[in-house]
Amino acid sequence: MKVVSEHEHHHEHHGHAAGGASWRTAASATLHCLTGCAIGEVLGMVIGTALGWGTVPTIVLAVALAFVFGYALTMRGVLRAGVGFRQALKIALAADTVSIAVMEIVDNGVMVVVPGAMDAGLASWLFWAALAFALAVAFVLTVPVNKWLIGRGAGHAVVHAYHR
Repeated sequence: MKVVSEHEHHHEHHGHAAGGASWRTAASATLHCLTGCAIGEVLGMVIGTALGWGTVPTIVLAVALAFVFGYALTMRGVLRAGVGFRQALKIALAADTVSIAVMEIVDNGVMVVVPGAMDAGLASWLFWAALAFALAVAFVLTVPVNKWLIGRGAGHAVVHAYHR
């Protein structure tokens, strides 16, 4: 009978072998990233639109908040594992920067090219439909990036040692 350590169990549970990452693991990491990005995106779009800002400052705020919330969600789990704040921040930066950047480029690119989406206003179905569509496209295009990163021991793989 083989005794499986918690770490090995975690890897078996997420379905990736030593040689690379599974699509399931990549999708899980991307969903985690999407959560932080979506919170930041929505908050940034709401604040920028409510203040009557133009497209560029609104996108800058949304992107900045997406990074803040993306890193914060990762740090929360790492801090819970007993890691100090500075080290948790370094881990979050290493784990999420590329994933968040790809997601934000795709997400905001889609928002800008959907006719009228950025000018639609918060009460418009067009704004919310375009944002949901943009986040969905960003998710689909970021999963392969995360699969590649995790398969090389980078990206979200950096966080795995701290998951409980």
